[in-house]
Amino acid sequence: MIASSLRSRWPDIELPEVALPEFVLHRAAELGDKPAIIDAVDGRGYTYAELLAAVRSQAAGLSERGVGTGDVVALLLPNVPEYPVIFHGALLAGAATTTLNPLYREAEIAHQLADSGARVLFTVAEHAEKAAAAARGDGVGVREIVVIDDPDAPLRLDDVFSDAPPPEIQITPGQAIAALPYSSGTTGLPKGVMLSHRNLAANVLQTHASQTVSKDDVVLAVLPFFHIYGMTVTMNYCLWAGATIVSSRRFDADALPATLQDYGITRLYAVPPIILGLAKREDLDCYGLSRLRGVLSGAAPLDADTAQLCASRIGCRVTQGYGMTELSPCTHLTPPDDPAVPPASIGPALPSTECKIVNPVSGEPVGVGHAGELCVRGPQVMLGYLGNDDATRSMIDDEGFLHTGDLATVDESGYYYVLDRLKELIKFKGFQIAPAELEAVLVGHDSVIDAAVIGVPDPEAGEVPKALVVTNRPMAEADILAYVAERVAPHKRVRVIEFVDAIPKSPSGKLLRGQLRERERQLGELPA
Repeated sequence: MIASSLRSRWPDIELPEVALPEFVLHRAAELGDKPAIIDAVDGRGYTYAELLAAVRSQAAGLSERGVGTGDVVALLLPNVPEYPVIFHGALLAGAATTTLNPLYREAEIAHQLADSGARVLFTVAEHAEKAAAAARGDGVGVREIVVIDDPDAPLRLDDVFSDAPPPEIQITPGQAIAALPYSSGTTGLPKGVMLSHRNLAANVLQTHASQTVSKDDVVLAVLPFFHIYGMTVTMNYCLWAGATIVSSRRFDADALPATLQDYGITRLYAVPPIILGLAKREDLDCYGLSRLRGVLSGAAPLDADTAQLCASRIGCRVTQGYGMTELSPCTHLTPPDDPAVPPASIGPALPSTECKIVNPVSGEPVGVGHAGELCVRGPQVMLGYLGNDDATRSMIDDEGFLHTGDLATVDESGYYYVLDRLKELIKFKGFQIAPAELEAVLVGHDSVIDAAVIGVPDPEAGEVPKALVVTNRPMAEADILAYVAERVAPHKRVRVIEFVDAIPKSPSGKLLRGQLRERERQLGELPA
């Protein structure tokens, strides 16, 4: 008989019943002068005592400015030491946060600000101009923009601090929204993912069962804090554990080995392109990386050969895990000290995580070793999509299982493997790209009649967007590439253009993306 679902081998966690700032900073007073987060370039930052004081001051200042329960605070920031101050200060004031990619264009920023209902926006001088322009967009309700690193800005970070005590806010951790990152889910345009205080706190405890970070660890934050992977694993988990975070405002692949050496980094959380870059470095034995004892890759599949080559270069295991924004994000992680887990595996399910693998058509469970759609149930499952009940119902079934859209298997030992994606999203260096979003941009061009976008393999990025375009006049490929590049973030840019006579569609007008992918396979552009 086939089991309907499989539970984690670890004991269940005790669900946190406190607000996320209190949970994450529970050791701040005890750790006192220990560095909590420092900048990789100039060394500035906060001790744990300073971080706690700044979060409380930030919460009090926001409260005095009328920000509280029901409000949303937006962060358009790179990885700076102030990030956890602003993030947790907003939560302590009773507000929710929405985090944006600093590389977003004006229209992308405006969409998220309007959709999330953000009232206050924090940014840096580098992005202040486009932030201000986006805040003037239709439907955007931002009232104040705080520029944290410009002493001449009308509203600076110091202006939002207060010496008053923070407000006493009562929340229900399982219902109150803490974060609204944006995700395309398995299809469609980006949607606000409602993650509660309990979702995020529970996932910290779930992650700890596998990773066991401690106050003796020094963790390099190359993953952006606006991304759920960096937010939960690098920022919140490592602060909860009492580690020291070295924040990297801009990722510099050439400088990475020196940074690992100079700061005595013990843990690195990364994505496959970073792992691939390290695997190709033949000079790593020139650096002192002996303190590095664990590298975890996530956000996109990592092939076993690359993981093993990188491990041989840096002298420690390279493992991988699995998750998604809608899952806070982690569901599976490979412990760095468990050599039994095959390199191709995403590891076992985390505590309090229940999985089932089902036939994508019938929905019936499949047996061990058989491929099917991975579905997950646990305290890390999102509350739903903001203002989009239909999308929520299509993602989470009546039993509370979230359907990931990924094809997976599980072996007899309880180790899971992700084989392919059932969904249409393109994953470029771990970032999600919604084809529909790029298609909308393309057809906005006066000379583009129709367009379809699919992902094609790329050895460094994993996948890159390819656009099939129907035009009403002869056009140069470079002109269309430039048109899209001006309107989307760099990671979303179309990399390949093919001019076609027509886009295949169903009688109801639905784009038949599967036919396009099959066509690419026949052309040899996609693996069989």
